[in-house]
Amino acid sequence: MVINKRGLVLGATAVVLSTVAVTGAGFRLSQSQAFFQESPKETVDEVWQIINRTYLDGTFNQSDWNAVRNQYLNRSYKNQEEAYTAIREMLKTLNDPYTRFMDPKEFNNMKIDTSGELTGVGIQLTKDEKTKQLVVVSPIEDTPASKAGVLPKDVIIAIDGKSTEGMELEQAVSMIRGKVGTSVKITIQRGEEKKELTLTRAKIEIHPVRARTENTPIGKIGYIRLNQFSAQASGDMSQAIRELESEEVKGYILDLRSNPGGLLYASIEIARMWIPDGLIVSTVDRKGVTERQRANNQALTNKPLVVLVDGGSASASEILSGALQDHDRAVIVGTKTFGKGLVQSVRSLSDGSGLAVTIAKYLTPDGRDINKDGIHPDVESELSEEDRKNLQQERDQVGTFQDPQFKKAFEILEQEIADAKKKPTNTAKQ
Repeated sequence: MVINKRGLVLGATAVVLSTVAVTGAGFRLSQSQAFFQESPKETVDEVWQIINRTYLDGTFNQSDWNAVRNQYLNRSYKNQEEAYTAIREMLKTLNDPYTRFMDPKEFNNMKIDTSGELTGVGIQLTKDEKTKQLVVVSPIEDTPASKAGVLPKDVIIAIDGKSTEGMELEQAVSMIRGKVGTSVKITIQRGEEKKELTLTRAKIEIHPVRARTENTPIGKIGYIRLNQFSAQASGDMSQAIRELESEEVKGYILDLRSNPGGLLYASIEIARMWIPDGLIVSTVDRKGVTERQRANNQALTNKPLVVLVDGGSASASEILSGALQDHDRAVIVGTKTFGKGLVQSVRSLSDGSGLAVTIAKYLTPDGRDINKDGIHPDVESELSEEDRKNLQQERDQVGTFQDPQFKKAFEILEQEIADAKKKPTNTAKQ
């Protein structure tokens, strides 16, 4: 885990099925840690107090939160495991899949996130707020899951033959995670179709940024694929833009497809590389207190930009694409994004366990609530089932002219480059 003066800001939306856990923008990890308390009842009350102080919904899902406290503190607990069961039961009152308890082992696994090196099958998984189903946010590129054909929005209905109905997210992660070289069977549902896939766990190295110069009839353009907003993503992005600028590219295609998110501050830093000034994102808590993050007049380029998104683009990807769209800094091409905009604070508890609490939601510069509706592209471009299968089998064609969405993005970029000199100066969102 990387902890610095800004704190570790992790995603609110998903769990990576590997030795790391949570991704997507929005998590804030508190570094404070209380003294160790022996009493299991103290852990129950510790969780209640954190929810009471910070939870986004001040009505606690229309429940009497004080009565809930009395109910669970009037019980006797023989050990921590009984307390953990009670805490999970208590949190179900909130009907919020993103506010969840992690025992010490689960919490330790979560803290390994953003290292850039994973062990597992390479799936970002979330629990649907309404259906309570386990839904794939996105498979990580070039991992066992992506190679097996797992797609965003796939529902995992069974793991090694065990139904996931009613299963907690952490339990699913624990079942799918395992040693390199071992296998796990998952059953997915995609519309009316059901598939059983056997995935062999592997060591997964994530390179967040891949960039190249593409020679085209209108000259050189820069193609940048951002796979995840990890700790090194902003540094790699800065280097990629500077190198492409030295190549005198005429414009850029930024590919955020199947990017589930990552570090909030990485999305802000990367937005600042494209947006000269104005608001990037704001977060609002239950008291209506708003925290705003702004550009800092340090954009690395003002050349035309087209951004590719799809249903697997979530959280930090939505912050970045939403800010670029609201500032008219880029044309967004593809399909509607995943739609997750809740902020979780991840806190260590006194006995080494952890708690993720929904504390706020984030809004685009124009005040759009991403969690409700996602980011809608300016230009719709959807892959056919045949195109999707072809790109899964021929991964080196992603981001080339054999990729229909890339081809559409280039057509838009070509027009943007032609119109660049006629465009008025953008007005920053304050």
